[in-house]
Amino acid sequence: MVGGMATKKYTVTLPEELAEEIRSEVGPGGFSRYVTQAVERQRERERLHEAVGWWEGEYGAVTAEELAEAESERREIERAHAEREGQAADPHGAAA
Repeated sequence: MVGGMATKKYTVTLPEELAEEIRSEVGPGGFSRYVTQAVERQRERERLHEAVGWWEGEYGAVTAEELAEAESERREIERAHAEREGQAADPHGAAA
């Protein structure tokens, strides 16, 4: 099972060079996991694209200012998360 889901074997056709490149990078047994993760990421992008389309249909296009504000908030969240992770790794507050 992959990701807690039942699996089924399928046949897909990939360019040989691409498939061999992936196989050499992921090693034995990693090819299916790699392809599964790639398909999952693509599905996430498609769902996000649909959500953005819905949002823009309801509220209009996202402005550059709104994008900049969201990016600033994302960076602050990541900084706070990294800070918490660092404190969890070292209870005395020293850098890990």
